[in-house]
Amino acid sequence: MINFIVVSAPSGAGKTTICRELQRQRPDVQFSLSCTTRPRRNIETEGFDYCFISEEKFKSMVENNEFAEFEEVHGYYYGTPKKILKDVMNAGQQMLFEVDVKGAMAIKSLYPAETIAVFILPPDTEMLRERLRKRGTDSDQRIEKRLERLPVEIKYKDQFDHSIINDDIDRATKELIKIIS
Repeated sequence: MINFIVVSAPSGAGKTTICRELQRQRPDVQFSLSCTTRPRRNIETEGFDYCFISEEKFKSMVENNEFAEFEEVHGYYYGTPKKILKDVMNAGQQMLFEVDVKGAMAIKSLYPAETIAVFILPPDTEMLRERLRKRGTDSDQRIEKRLERLPVEIKYKDQFDHSIINDDIDRATKELIKIIS
């Protein structure tokens, strides 16, 4: 059984929008709650979008081997607690993970038979830059830092089971739903 649906993408490619639409259309698929040290954005809710914790708490969890995957991305830490994965497998459920490329590969390597990994691609770099600007949550400097990571992330694309070009949210969401069905 596929227990874990792992979705990854460069920042601004639309993975959060696609994942939220998947959740709306498939309420049976739970959403993983990752921990992060980054500040909460105005549009985010504690305990729904992320578990926002201090860097000190995050590092303590790393030392105690509590994460299935974790990564520093754009100066902040993100991680998925192992307990979440174990609980989902034990219950025979499906869970959606919205993680960076290294996190996706970590989950896939821990549970290869139970994981399907999907990579979301932007149509092009300029559209990605524009999406990040329109989002209004990052400075131009932070946007450029995010874009510097793009070539590194795209190198992982071929290690995913599927890739989707997000040139249209509705079409991309339908494609993701078809993949996991």
